[in-house]
Amino acid sequence: MAASGRRGFRTRILAGLCWGLIQAGTAAADTKVFTGARIFDGTGKPVIENGTIVVQDGKITAIGPARKVKAPKGAQTIDVRGKTITPGLINTHGHVSDVEGRRTGATEEGVTRQLALFSRYGITTVVSLGGEEPAAFSVRDAQTTASLNRARIYLAGAVIAAKTPEEGRQMVDKTADTKPDFIKIRVDDNLGASRKIPPDVYRAVIERSHQRGLSLAVHFFYLDDAKDLVRSGADILAHSVRDKPVDDEFISLVKKRNIPYCPTLTRELSTFVYEDIPAFFTDPFFLREASPQVMAVLKEPARQQAMRNNKASQAYKAALPTAKSNLKKLSDAGVPIVMGTDSGATAARFEGYFEHLEMQMMADSGLSPETILMSATGAAAKALKLNGIGTLEKGKWADIVIYDKSPLEDIGNTRSIAAVYVAGNEVKR
Repeated sequence: MAASGRRGFRTRILAGLCWGLIQAGTAAADTKVFTGARIFDGTGKPVIENGTIVVQDGKITAIGPARKVKAPKGAQTIDVRGKTITPGLINTHGHVSDVEGRRTGATEEGVTRQLALFSRYGITTVVSLGGEEPAAFSVRDAQTTASLNRARIYLAGAVIAAKTPEEGRQMVDKTADTKPDFIKIRVDDNLGASRKIPPDVYRAVIERSHQRGLSLAVHFFYLDDAKDLVRSGADILAHSVRDKPVDDEFISLVKKRNIPYCPTLTRELSTFVYEDIPAFFTDPFFLREASPQVMAVLKEPARQQAMRNNKASQAYKAALPTAKSNLKKLSDAGVPIVMGTDSGATAARFEGYFEHLEMQMMADSGLSPETILMSATGAAAKALKLNGIGTLEKGKWADIVIYDKSPLEDIGNTRSIAAVYVAGNEVKR
């Protein structure tokens, strides 16, 4: 090889080595290391005291006690000593497109704005069970990225409201073609004010949903309906049994198929709590995001009086204690419980805040902080088959919530959020 050729070859080699070192340095600089916190990883394993989490390209590459996990050279170290970390919280029953008394789901910008609000409250995943428009599907399809900095969304398509079995099958096919994550039906007469979907129709809908490879979530109210829905193959119970205490037969049916039960206690609360000015209207954690316009409407004396006089509102108020006692009984029996709120379905069900209120109501029902946190993290992701999230494990997305106070000691401490990260990116709060 000529001298000039050798010099050119060496130059290219040196350039390549320098470029490789630059790239390695950049990779290290983009790596985040959270160190010193108490870590609840959502798997059901014991809490990691003085733990370390290493995040690169949006995913967790290492997690464990600080003495066993070393930070890569050049990584950004985030000191979280004295704080508690959990996986990002999952709302397994919410809605995104209905807020502030108007539709916002017609645009990707509107959907993204609402998901950003959820994430500021530490809710890094929302399962929207019906009512979303094409924009929400587009937003969902764009979330598998290391640059994500708002809540993830999974969704059901249009709620199936068929009158005959064949119409039900056709509606499932039409909805399935839009590529939803779930199918949703309502089996409820709204306290006798409307007609329920007949059993032959919902059985046809359930069967066709499964043929299309989709799990089916069901809105319901009555114990007898819940039993038949479980026997018929429903996959997710998206509300509480509210008409009577659950019995051993129902518990056995649900446990046999390991079906998740989503209590949505705040759904009931929202139907009557505005008969007066609720205590949370003075909560700074609520006020940081609440719409003053919506609050003003809810404070109107005539509206409050109408709620006090409304038979349905008072019936749901009377049903709430039954829902809470059923939740405790089912949880004690080992039924999978998943946290959900039905927030966003109306402007009065405040997105983000209601999830924390729901967890407090679950605690008031007798559930332990660990059980509640599992219902909003690992148990929720497992029950709804949400891959890559819900737990803090190697290879999972780095959706992380950091608290000043430990929610393992008091679930109310979920309100002490210090920071939220989605795919390792800090959410601006």
